Formats: sequence, structure tokens, C-alpha cells
Amino acid sequence: MSSLTLVEKYPQNKKSTIAIRPYFDERVDNMGLQKYGLSLFDGAFHEEPIACLDINGIRRYVTGLNEFAPDIKELSPDEQEAKIKQIRHVVSTLEKELAANVIDPSDENFWNKVKLLKPDNGEFWDRIKVRCGNEPVYLEPLTDPYDLIRLYAIDAGGFSIVARSLEEARKMSVPPKFYLDKLEETASVNTEVKKMRNKALAELQKLFDKNQNKLLYVAKVLDPNSAQYKKSTPNDIIYDNMDKYINGDLIEKDKRKTAERFLDAAALNMESLKIKAIVKDSSYYKFIATKADGFIYHMQTVTMLGRTLVDVAEYLKNPLNEEILIDLTKKVEKYWNQ
Repeated sequence: MSSLTLVEKYPQNKKSTIAIRPYFDERVDNMGLQKYGLSLFDGAFHEEPIACLDINGIRRYVTGLNEFAPDIKELSPDEQEAKIKQIRHVVSTLEKELAANVIDPSDENFWNKVKLLKPDNGEFWDRIKVRCGNEPVYLEPLTDPYDLIRLYAIDAGGFSIVARSLEEARKMSVPPKFYLDKLEETASVNTEVKKMRNKALAELQKLFDKNQNKLLYVAKVLDPNSAQYKKSTPNDIIYDNMDKYINGDLIEKDKRKTAERFLDAAALNMESLKIKAIVKDSSYYKFIATKADGFIYHMQTVTMLGRTLVDVAEYLKNPLNEEILIDLTKKVEKYWNQ
């Protein structure tokens, strides 16, 4: 059996549309490497065997090629049937190529006849690994059976260091070291971000050309340093700062988030937008403040307004609370008019 379980090393001359690439998040410090577009120090590599779960003494490898895996059982009957058919087709192809073992995928004793890719064949699965560094590792699943195995394992979450896609990597609370780049999928994710950014930039230009008063309030709502903006602030400066905001050049670096937040703010009506700006600057100038009980108060009347600035904005929208809104408006506008 040992002659069947040797796993080939990665040829470095592979070029395809599928690759394992290093992932880095500019927002998360990684010993300064993220500044240079690196995930690891030059010459360093991460190597990881395929994941193996031990459940009640039973070892289960996360291969993506096990029709008895829990995630397969959770599928609907039609999806389950299609998935099992796909798995058996791939396993029978791999068995024929790697072990000269010909099996009919529809054979009712299919798994009893599998020699190499049995779900519990630790001698084989323990040798399936990924080894990644700063350079992409290209996979050719159509011509390399081991790349096909790695691809299914990655798609099943079989390697903790490799996210299944760029989109998944961006959503993970702890950024992975690498991600699987299927050219079309990654291009789609990047294109969506660009579309969102371009839409936000178009809205910025529209506000600059036709509604500069609203642009001022949008900047106040979005920029952490909202107090810097006065009614006398040149519109070119506001435009430039919002351009930087949308492109992720200020505190928030996620371009999808910045574009979405800009579009959301620009979509607000003037009343809601101005109230949000008033609340934000009232907090900055201490006209409202959080007390020991965790609630925010109007300092002059000691009126409780809510727990968060969002709560305060909703409170001030109520006509019954107009008196406090007028007071805060007068106070912040003294600064805005400077």
C-alpha cells in the first residue's frame, strides 16, 4: 500500500487559473509585512496536513470526498443525491489513475472496493498537505490528481490556513494566511468592490456639483474628525477628504465598507443627516455626555437621551423633544459658523 500513498511535490512551473495565494489585510498588523503585500517573511513557508477530526474515537478527514460526512447529510435529498454522485465520480477517477483500480460509481459496494481514498485511510490522507509561501501555488486539477484532491479538501475547509475564497477570507474574524483564488470568482469579488466604489465616487461628484450643503453633513457623519468641518470649509477640501474616505485612505481601510457607508449617508434625507451631524458634534463638544449609568444625557437639562448616539438621533427626531434639538442645534451651529 505504501507505493500508492506517495504524494507528489508541487511542480513550481504550474500556471493555471486556480491558485493558493497569500492573504493580507492592510487593517491588521502582521509584523509590518502587510505594508509590503506579504503574508510571511521572505523564504518562509507554511505547511499543513489535511484536517482530521476525532469524534468519539472515530477519525474523520475533511476531504470533501466523503459521502458520509455530516455536511452531506444536511443537504436536501436531491442535493444529497447529486453530491454523492459527484463524489463517487471523482473518487472512481482518482482510484483508476492512482491505484489502477477500476470501480463503477453506481456499484452498491462502491466504498468496499475503494483501495486508496477510503475515508479512514490515514496512511494516504495524512500525506496530503499544502505548502504555501509568498508566491502563489498553482493548482491544475484537470491534469494533476493530487491538485484535484487538494482542491476538494480546500473547498470542504480541510486546511485551516487556506480560506475557500477571497470573499470568505475578507469575512473571517481572524484573517487566514492564504486563500483559494479561482480567477473568475476572485475577479467577480474585486469587480463588485470596484463597482461599489465607482458608484460612491459618482455620488460624491453629484453632491459636489449640485448639493454642497448636503455634502458637508455627509462628511460630518462619516469622518471621525467631524469637528474639523465648518460651513466655511472649502468644498474642495471636503471633496478631497471624502474621496480619500471612499478609497479607504482614512481610518477605515475596507473599500467595500467605505463605499457602502458613503452611499447610505448620501441616501439619507437632509433632516436625518443634519440630526446625525448635530448629535456627533454635540458629543464632541460635550453638550451631551455619557454618565456612570451608561446612558447619554443632555448636560444642560440632565435629560436622558439613550445609550448610543443612534438612540439620541432617534430621540431628537420625535417632535416632543424639539426643545432639546433646538438647543443642541444652536450650540453646534456656533462652531459651524466660525
